[in-house]
Amino acid sequence: MSRIFITGSSEGLGRNAALDLLANGHELVLHARNPQRAQALSDLAGRGVRVVTGDLAHTDDVRAVAEQINSIGRMDAIIHNAGVADGAPILPVNVVAPYLLTALIERPDRLVYISSGMHRSGREDLTGADWSGSRATKSYSDSKLFITALTMFLARTWPDVRTNAVDPGWVPTRMGGSSASDDLREGHLTQAWLAGSKDPGADVTGGYWHHMRQQKPHPAALHQDFQDELVAQLGDHTGVPLPSPADQLSGQN
Repeated sequence: MSRIFITGSSEGLGRNAALDLLANGHELVLHARNPQRAQALSDLAGRGVRVVTGDLAHTDDVRAVAEQINSIGRMDAIIHNAGVADGAPILPVNVVAPYLLTALIERPDRLVYISSGMHRSGREDLTGADWSGSRATKSYSDSKLFITALTMFLARTWPDVRTNAVDPGWVPTRMGGSSASDDLREGHLTQAWLAGSKDPGADVTGGYWHHMRQQKPHPAALHQDFQDELVAQLGDHTGVPLPSPADQLSGQN
């Protein structure tokens, strides 16, 4: 079966996806913000789960997480699940961390990024984005538009990696709140399926998914100039460009 890494998996959708994938026999590497939060995963230790820690709001921690993952070995799939809903960490956690982990971790066969239906009200505007998180400059909706655009960039430029974005819906997690209208189970099924299923239907790339169905994302996410500028800004901020497929292959030789 597959070896799968899930960020932000000490609770909520990340943990629920992990439980489903474990039940299907996959090998999992999970992530928590710090050792204290990692205690929430102690019940899975006997099932062969490994846990890495690091605060994705901080670039040094993101780099450390990537090092921990690469020391374990190549992942077959990665679910970029971690996210925050408000405050200055929105861009570092929701956009910079997934970008940097993608650039630094050995390339898997499948990549899944958690978007949101709220990306449709995001702005196709990178002006003034404070990627460091020293102050809040963009909204949650903006961040989810950006991560959806990054997904589509990777689907376009890394054609041998199955890369998809998932809108988990409004589900009653800690982030979603108790008044959320969608069924909790629906919130993680699609990303778990895309990461670990041998179903031919999951062998796709460049999709935007909601509850196991493909939808059209906001048109801005498909604009190549916007994608290219986003990736250029993230590369400049982190000092780490996304490797080309040829670079990845040469690094494995």
